Amino acid sequence: MEDKYMILQKEISKLVEEGACVAFSGGVDSSLILKMACDASEKYNKKIYAVTFNTRLHPMEDINISREVAKSMGAIHKIIDIDEFENEKILTNPIDRCYQCKKYLFEKLLEFAEKNDIKYILDGTNADDLKEYRPGIKALKELGIISPLAKLDITKKEVRQMAKDLNVSVATRPSAPCLATRLPYNTNISFELLNKIEKAEAYIKKLGFVVVRVRVHGDIVRIEIEKEEFLRFLDKKDLIINYLKDLGFVYITLDLEGFRSGSMDIQ
Repeated sequence: MEDKYMILQKEISKLVEEGACVAFSGGVDSSLILKMACDASEKYNKKIYAVTFNTRLHPMEDINISREVAKSMGAIHKIIDIDEFENEKILTNPIDRCYQCKKYLFEKLLEFAEKNDIKYILDGTNADDLKEYRPGIKALKELGIISPLAKLDITKKEVRQMAKDLNVSVATRPSAPCLATRLPYNTNISFELLNKIEKAEAYIKKLGFVVVRVRVHGDIVRIEIEKEEFLRFLDKKDLIINYLKDLGFVYITLDLEGFRSGSMDIQ
């Protein structure tokens, strides 16, 4: 892994020298990229922009975390406000929604880069992402976005270790994919429903559960948490049921398979 780190450092340094910005979510992957880009920028006296998308499909928590992390690293934090609902191709949550969404977002980022004379846009796609159903990666490739972690075959586990070694504050932060992943494909997406899902997950996290997904299938809510947390979850079940019913959800269930990334991709 030490060799991968040195190669990654050299790769990012070269890109920063020519002018680069980072598509920044505040997650561990993009935070590692940003940290290394900021370190390299000191050598070349370059500005590093950390650009965060403020969208309807991502939790508001991401904005606050990304702002704090970018500031701690010395990057210039920029927020691009985007309403994906203006793109009708996204509204019905098609199976290629991630492709449609990524393309829509990163086209806006390309406009930002061009206005600020930035040659390269970097993102935090890692090697593990290439093994899952991630149609958004196709959009990144089409638009010429550079994914150093994926290019150098760096896994999520390796990312977390590198981030820890560099004292990146979000090294252990769980992944936070867009809220549309809580709904089945070909289901109409509404802002009202996404807002309920975000509130439900935030509430359960406040009760001490770190990894939470509230998946919605019509009237049925399927809650995914780590299996090790099941007994503690049952102790809190009345609080959770009451809160989610107050939000308007009807049937509240706990998924006995536990948390699985991409469980909505199962056909």
